[in-house]
Amino acid sequence: MSSRPLPVSVPVVRLPLLALVAALVLAGCSGDVPEASQAAAASSAMAVTTAPVEMRDLARTVLVSGAVAPVEEMQLGVEVSGLRVTELLVDVGQSVRRGQVLLRLDRRMLDSELRQAEAALREAEAGAALARANLARGENLARERYISAGQLDELRAVRTQAEARVGTARAGRDAAALRHSFAELRAPADGIVSKRLVQPGQVVGAGGELLRLIRDGRLEWRAELPVTQLSSVKPGDRIALRGPGGVVVEGRVRAVSPGVDAATRTGTVYADLPDPKGLAAGAYLEGRIDTGRARVATVPAAAVVLRDGFATLYTIATKEGATVAEARRVRTGAREGAHVELLDGPKPGQQVVVKGAGFLADGDAVRVVPATQAAPAAGVAR
Repeated sequence: MSSRPLPVSVPVVRLPLLALVAALVLAGCSGDVPEASQAAAASSAMAVTTAPVEMRDLARTVLVSGAVAPVEEMQLGVEVSGLRVTELLVDVGQSVRRGQVLLRLDRRMLDSELRQAEAALREAEAGAALARANLARGENLARERYISAGQLDELRAVRTQAEARVGTARAGRDAAALRHSFAELRAPADGIVSKRLVQPGQVVGAGGELLRLIRDGRLEWRAELPVTQLSSVKPGDRIALRGPGGVVVEGRVRAVSPGVDAATRTGTVYADLPDPKGLAAGAYLEGRIDTGRARVATVPAAAVVLRDGFATLYTIATKEGATVAEARRVRTGAREGAHVELLDGPKPGQQVVVKGAGFLADGDAVRVVPATQAAPAAGVAR
């Protein structure tokens, strides 16, 4: 009986095969990871639209605050002293006409002075008439040689002295009449009473201010500008003021001061207000002065957003293969319609974010789409 060797069982090694299969599977999938990551990043990027910085003809304006004041304010008083006010015929805010009586003083003393002056004039005229009559008779007697030539000369001298006294008396009467007229204060021009500094019964002095009158009711707007802005304003430029209740009052620059104040380095702009629309003298209002048009760099107004209190634009950049938004602080100027002047920042032709700018932060991933497809990604505005 032959002996055969027993069969030896050989174990099957399966672990390396599984590891090889797993390695092959992982190796096959590893090529899709970057593409998947990029697709996920692209889907999460915010869709925005852009527009270029453009050169446009834009209205040039100067914004400044100033006071409303009378074009000419007249300080009125009387020319006599020591008289009492008996009638005050106007009050603040009342319109008056040229020659209208504004107040009256107690004129009894002036009446007496005028009567004395008139009596003195009549006395002088009577003396002059007598002197002329005596001279006429003397001339007749001199022709008949009843009086001497020396006596005739004396009569002529008396006549001349009498006529001189008439002139003096007439001047005194005119002065008394003028002083008598000072008992009434009359308006020197049409206007509006802006201030009253006297009361009935008050004893007034010559030259003291009693009333104040805005001549013709004309008001103007006065603004102080630094020399850099003053040079751009000229007579005839249009202004617009925003009054109480949002009422817009328009006017024109009448004059620009030729120099600047040595202390403040500012000059004054004077603008007429043909229709003040209820503005009061002394009101302090912001105004816009239109100084013409100029070709300047502009961006859409929607592209400018506030970040930390500063005007900011977002430009497009590529970093590590991704499209991102870069924040840039800028200075803006005049605004006209949907466009804002850009004083500094991106150059003409450079693209800035318009739609979606309010939702961006510096470095956010974005994808630029046509304007019709732009929609802000889910989230909150920063």
